[in-house]
Amino acid sequence: MKKTMTFAIMHFAVAFTVAYLLTGSMVVGGLVALVEPAINTVAFYFHELVWKKWEDKKARESIAPTLSAF
Repeated sequence: MKKTMTFAIMHFAVAFTVAYLLTGSMVVGGLVALVEPAINTVAFYFHELVWKKWEDKKARESIAPTLSAF
């Protein structure tokens, strides 16, 4: 859990710094630091759904030839 928390802090700091350097606005930097991880979390959820379907399909395809051999 400590590793997750330190990564989250680093992520917020990087997002804030990049947005601040690009815009010169602390408000924009703060908003990006909060909004980007939230959107990324939702995107990750859907990525995992697609990834799981792809893995399941691949597993079925690798099993199918061995089952049809009998």
